Amino acid sequence: MNPLKVEKVFKQYGDKTAVNGISFEVSEGEIYGLLGANGAGKTTTMRMVLGLIYPDEGNILYHGKAYSHNQLSNLGYLPEERGLYPKVRVCDQLIYLAQLRGMSKKDAEQSLKKWLDRFEVPEYYSKKVEELSKGNQQKIQFIASVIHSPKIVILDEAFSGLDPVNVELLKSTVKELRDSGTSILFSTHRMEHVEELCRNITILHRSNVVLKGNLKEIKKQFPKERVILNTEKEVTGLERIAGVTSVNRHEYGYEVGIANEASGGEILRRALEQTTITKFEIKEPTLNEIFIKTVGGDSHE
Repeated sequence: MNPLKVEKVFKQYGDKTAVNGISFEVSEGEIYGLLGANGAGKTTTMRMVLGLIYPDEGNILYHGKAYSHNQLSNLGYLPEERGLYPKVRVCDQLIYLAQLRGMSKKDAEQSLKKWLDRFEVPEYYSKKVEELSKGNQQKIQFIASVIHSPKIVILDEAFSGLDPVNVELLKSTVKELRDSGTSILFSTHRMEHVEELCRNITILHRSNVVLKGNLKEIKKQFPKERVILNTEKEVTGLERIAGVTSVNRHEYGYEVGIANEASGGEILRRALEQTTITKFEIKEPTLNEIFIKTVGGDSHE
């Protein structure tokens, strides 16, 4: 039995359908990607999973049980809009929030200190939130979502506002949670993070599910349309090869657009006649490319 199961869930606001029959399951120790442009229905879905609003139809099950107040201790949430009180000390806020989730004050204090040590910022324990940088406020907000060791965590734009070093730190932490058995529902606009972290995804578009399943299997459904060619010298004549749709010169060599994979062999042969090749790859589509093809012009904010 999977920890989180969403079954044919609908949500209507007046005459507007916010979510139209979404279904997915998040297994134990999985990061599941929930994707879509703004207004697609992601936030409504996450709010229903959290019990903040209720579906008009369908079921949401947590370890096989319907939502109840008792489920709160099993849920963690990192919202896109941050919600910490700027003038309150980190320890006062997070220990209080953990107690709301069912922890004792002593256990909450120990958990907070463990997490601050994990992020190498033990000195933030008694600081006010407003005294921290935006990136460090994000770390504290993340700790608030996991301090009570929830079994199911919803992360909405978890890495926004972080520099590359802290993005890697938080990503490694999310992977540790996954490896410890936590089920994570992960929503972001950064497709490269989804490719790195998620095994299965659902893409929403205007309240409807337009693509769903295993990411590797989804990629196989889309054609490979690019060749990466790293060369030591210039290569001429690539644009005249049958099936080549574009040739772009880069510092490393060439990115060649192709109509089908069969053109790859001729590109390789032509290049080998003229120079040494240090890399040749017929690239599968990125999730960002798949996303744009699937949802069209509404893919950007």
